[in-house]
Parts: sequence; C-alpha cells; structure tokens
Amino acid sequence: MKKNSYIIISFIILIFGIWALPKIVDKLSNKELVKFEKVPPFEFTNHDGVKVNNSNYEDKVYIVEFFFTSCGTICPIMNKSMVVLQNEFYGNPDFGMASFSIDPKRDTPQKLKAYAKKTGATLKNWNFLTGEKDDIYALSHDGFSLYVGENKEAEGGFEHSGLFALIDKDGYIRSRTVKNGEMENPIKYYNGLDTKEVQWLKEDIAILLKE
Repeated sequence: MKKNSYIIISFIILIFGIWALPKIVDKLSNKELVKFEKVPPFEFTNHDGVKVNNSNYEDKVYIVEFFFTSCGTICPIMNKSMVVLQNEFYGNPDFGMASFSIDPKRDTPQKLKAYAKKTGATLKNWNFLTGEKDDIYALSHDGFSLYVGENKEAEGGFEHSGLFALIDKDGYIRSRTVKNGEMENPIKYYNGLDTKEVQWLKEDIAILLKE
C-alpha cells in the first residue's frame, strides 16, 4: 500500500514539474524592463502619403529611429539592423517600426518609399515618416531626448545618434538594465550600430510582446 502511495505521489510531483518548470524558467528569463516617459502625440506622413499617428501603434510594441535618406555614414548600418528586427518579428501584428526623417525637405514620401525598398523594408509593419521639420525635431528632442540637428560640416549636412527607442504597447519608452561594475543601470536606448545591442533589442521586444 505504501509503495503504491509513493508511486502516486512521485507521479503527481513529476506532472507538476513538467507543467511548472517552463513557467518558472520563463518568469526568470522575462526580466522586467525599466519604464520611462510616454511618447507624446505625433502625426506625420508615411512613404505612401498616408497620415500616421500614435493610434497606428496603439497596443503594439515598436521601434523608433531618426535618420535621413542621403546619410552615407551610420544610417545604412542602422537600417540594416532595422531589417534584422523586421525579419525577426515579420508577420507579428503586435510589432511595428517607425523611421522619422530629419531631412523632411528632401525626404518626400516618394523618396522614402524608394529608399525603403532599396534598404529591404517590406513596408508591412514599418513606416518611413516625413513632415514639418520643427515637429520632427520637437519629437526627437522633447519626446525622446535624442539629439538631431543640422551641421554643414557633417557629412550629409545633419547630425544624429545611432540609437533606437523601444516602445511598449501602452506607448512608454522601455529598456533593460546592464551591469556596470557593482551597479545595474538602464540603458534607455539601444545602439543600432552594435550587433550585441540589437540582439538585446530582439530579446526585449519578445518580452514586451508577451505583456
């Protein structure tokens, strides 16, 4: 009788382990990401001449970058990384991407569409956006605290970072923390020029998609 009881108990423990272990591992691996400010309302014109605003990204996890099509330095590398992210989450209706041009005078919808196709964008979940320069710069500076500016001495005439912003389904900027010595600090933005950080971004997008 005791032997049968041990067998039953062992069987119950085994079944519980099979059910619970993946959930425990998933919980441990899904480290909570730091939440920053909410992205302010915006509305711009995309590569098809269609108005796009925050509501188009409602309930989606999305990536934001600032670039310009005539950039011959960091932008091609950044958009190569964006294509990697596009392909990783291709077909997921809860994922999106937004590339804001900091040279809207030259970057018309037609030019953006040609650039997008040349870059490898499928344009299924990725908007290339243009609009009023002051509005785009305000979004970059005030909405994301990311510097963009004109500089005649810079190649292409503009300056900007190679950073990507990760936005959650509620419209908040999110990021992981990275250990530096004894401290762990949030990075806030991901370096689109660094393959390691692009990999981090893949992992963190997956986390937010589950939330």
